[in-house]
Amino acid sequence: MNRNLLKKVLIKTLPVMTGYVVLGMGFGILLENSGYGIGWALAMSVFIYAGSMQYLGVSLIASGASLISAALATLMVNARHLFYGISMIEKYQHAGLKRPYLIFALTDETYSLVCNDDGPEGADPHLYYFLISLFDQIYWITGSLIGAWLGAALTFDSTGIDFAMTALFVTVFVEQWLTTKNHLPAIAGVVITVLCLAVFGSDLFLIPSMILILLCLSLGRNVLEKGDGGHE
Repeated sequence: MNRNLLKKVLIKTLPVMTGYVVLGMGFGILLENSGYGIGWALAMSVFIYAGSMQYLGVSLIASGASLISAALATLMVNARHLFYGISMIEKYQHAGLKRPYLIFALTDETYSLVCNDDGPEGADPHLYYFLISLFDQIYWITGSLIGAWLGAALTFDSTGIDFAMTALFVTVFVEQWLTTKNHLPAIAGVVITVLCLAVFGSDLFLIPSMILILLCLSLGRNVLEKGDGGHE
């Protein structure tokens, strides 16, 4: 590991840091306002680290939901990670001892950073993926702890804080659109998602849309690779 690699990772993850610290704060505030302290925020951010599922987890814990209900909700909310994982099998297959953590820490934003970037020339790509994943989780943990502390120290209306996760997804989409020349995957994703939302409804559209997006991108892989000029 060298200073140049750490510098590259820090610069690469700065956009995620700005989002994760704020989003983590929102999670920590909601958790504290639901009656759960900073210890819960730390444990959930270290061992669950699931972004939107952590937001949903606040209401599940507060309502006393059963383990079965929590498991089904987790499957529905995080089903997209099954498809992320499939696309990262080749990248992560020789990661050795780093592989379990790379799998665990593959969030939406981390995926967007590592899927088309193998790090600086001459650097170990798996170490690069590991550091990006680690830095991103540290940002999230930091934000959640700050939020839990603020929630305990200050009293204010937290209505609307949970929308921050939706805002981050929009930000990631825009960043990918601006930095990638080939916009066909993004367009296909939006069109398929909208169609599935209309057909299956807001409660059931996620898994069908992800399956169709995966099929579309897999079948059109050759076309997409030919039309992709890489990153600017």
